[in-house]
Amino acid sequence: MAKAKGRDTWRLKEWHDIMAPSMFGSTKIGETMATEPKQIKGRILETTLGDLTDDFSKSHVKLRFKLKEVQDGQVSTGYIGHNLSREYVRSQVRRWATKVDCITDVTSKDGRKLRIKAIAISLRRIRHSQIKSIRSEMEKTLKDRCRELEFDQLVQELVLGKLASDIYNVIKEICPIRRVEVQKSRVIK
Repeated sequence: MAKAKGRDTWRLKEWHDIMAPSMFGSTKIGETMATEPKQIKGRILETTLGDLTDDFSKSHVKLRFKLKEVQDGQVSTGYIGHNLSREYVRSQVRRWATKVDCITDVTSKDGRKLRIKAIAISLRRIRHSQIKSIRSEMEKTLKDRCRELEFDQLVQELVLGKLASDIYNVIKEICPIRRVEVQKSRVIK
């Protein structure tokens, strides 16, 4: 007996435009498809900052958005984190240099919690006491700056490098620093 032909579910699917959060200008960042709008909620989209801003010097910054709700064929998104590409970080760390990591949990002015990983790369090898003082200054600067900013402003400063330059200006007095980057951020609450 012949097998009954199944329904073609592909034809039932509809395309929906994915819009960036308002902090990134609410521009269209992609499309997704689903048979019902409720299936879209909770999906994760990863894109680069270069694609959002048309500045391809920032294409090493990967942003992650969570799809929230569908209205009139457009899907709103929320920022859930970012990270730098592995290749970019490896290209910054050179021989005879020291990489200092600082992972800390911060709270924004409006009560949103984030976990931030910042890195500082020295010009030459540095002593362990200098590493400890750099790490403590990085943590102190991160917590102080994040406490002053609303969530949207904080994300802008994290992604665009303003927060990293603030950290650089504080720790460059401890020892010569080549670069400071916020390597990763993730929304906790």
